[in-house]
Amino acid sequence: MWKLSERMGGLPPYLFIEIDRKKKELQEKGFEVINFGVGDPDMPTLPRIVEALKCSVSDSSVHRYPFGKGRKDFRNAISGYYDRYYNASIDPEEEICVLIGSKEGIAHFPFAFLNPGEYALIPEPGYPVYHIGTFLAGGQSYFMPLQQSNGFLPDLGAIPSSVREKAKLLYLNYPNNPTSCCAPEEFLLEAIQFCKDHHIILLYDAAYAEIFYEGKRPISFLSLPGAKEVGIEFHSLSKTYNMTGWRVGWACGNPSLVKGLATLKENIDSGTFEALQLAGLEALVGPQTDVANLRAIYQRRRDVLVEGLKKRFPEIIAPEATFYVWLKVSGDGADFARTLLEKAQIVVTPGIGFGPSGKEYVRFALTIDEEKITEALSRMDNI
Repeated sequence: MWKLSERMGGLPPYLFIEIDRKKKELQEKGFEVINFGVGDPDMPTLPRIVEALKCSVSDSSVHRYPFGKGRKDFRNAISGYYDRYYNASIDPEEEICVLIGSKEGIAHFPFAFLNPGEYALIPEPGYPVYHIGTFLAGGQSYFMPLQQSNGFLPDLGAIPSSVREKAKLLYLNYPNNPTSCCAPEEFLLEAIQFCKDHHIILLYDAAYAEIFYEGKRPISFLSLPGAKEVGIEFHSLSKTYNMTGWRVGWACGNPSLVKGLATLKENIDSGTFEALQLAGLEALVGPQTDVANLRAIYQRRRDVLVEGLKKRFPEIIAPEATFYVWLKVSGDGADFARTLLEKAQIVVTPGIGFGPSGKEYVRFALTIDEEKITEALSRMDNI
């Protein structure tokens, strides 16, 4: 029997794999499970994007290795997207690298820039991959609590000087998973200045930037002055266009940071299939009314769930963005999630899985239809 490396042994069980395992156990016993767990859109990829893939995949010129930072036309489309929606100027030649989904790039980035023993400043609760990439690269994670009393923003001033002096990376993610909050401009400007002052790289995860409500588009980090001096932004087609399985994303921003990540990728993968990049081009340059329609669907689901939960949790806050509802419960979130699973066959994600500050919370993903949400609320009323 071969043993895993010590480094692999230090990895925590990946949160969503464990949730999926428990869900399947119940299904095998004949239960109908209502799953608010993993944030994987339940609706199919937009038809115009599927058609674009069908057309592009038959072109034999895309069947070879897709080396480099990505197709020029796709990088041009990404640059145009930032210009249209965020008034941010991104050079498609030097400031964009196409990824095999943003998760891949986020996990690999520390290998390009983090030396063993250096710190990454990581928000918690937060996306587990921030810590996992740091750990595998030999870095140290310093966790910054996100408290509701502070608008779920990290307190950069509370970071000890001993950590700050050895910090190399700062992770930020807004709109935020799991808390659903957005960062105000003044905080992002503070974070940019903090990174300038302490020579820290700001890694900004914007995967949920296009899932917003009431027409309030979140601020782009890269639209702010000084952002490209210290930072790199990671984005994805997954959530915006229901393309989680397609694995298409990008990193953009500071050219030396983009080049460093691209150089790493040249040594460990061969790029993103060009037919997928052409489908991604259609996603970005085609009509965006279908994206607005998706936002409207998520908003209706949000309203149904939040209104129903208010009966038991009157202080619940409707999310500004993302397709998550972050709920503070009475007591331990893991116990609440276990009760829902065992007594009502409802899967929610315990907040503790995102970090200690999530102990009193659970996360609902709005990736099931309104009928199932209503049924889930009814089941909750009966326990």
